[in-house]
Amino acid sequence: MGAGLAIGEVETSGSTEIGMGLTGFGVFFLFFGMILFFDKALLAIGNILFVAGLSFVIGLERTFRFFFQRHKMKATGFFLGGVVVVLIGWPIVGVVLEVYGFFLLFRGFFPVAVGFIRRVPILGSLLNLPGISGFVDKVGESNTMV
Repeated sequence: MGAGLAIGEVETSGSTEIGMGLTGFGVFFLFFGMILFFDKALLAIGNILFVAGLSFVIGLERTFRFFFQRHKMKATGFFLGGVVVVLIGWPIVGVVLEVYGFFLLFRGFFPVAVGFIRRVPILGSLLNLPGISGFVDKVGESNTMV
């Protein structure tokens, strides 16, 4: 009897698991760096771990193809420029550039994420609150293809 996957279980490779860990630590360090008044060392570590983790998860070739598509060059410039600015030592300016670039890069995924979150019991209720629903509807209606 072979070892099979259980229902709902997804087979992942070792590099994907490493990438998920690196990406998670990267997000943690970025968040922690912002909480500690934009600590440039933590933000730099977070940036490096996030980009390295993304490369491990989807592969180097697909990472380069994602970032360097002709219609995403502006977004890539802002995101990677923000990473460089943080590494140089201007963390607040760098984070602002990164957030703008991140929004431009991943705006095609936002409608999918909003649709998913709306189906989660407690979070879906929060997204339907009066002040939040208008903003979420605006973000969720983006029709830009990835």
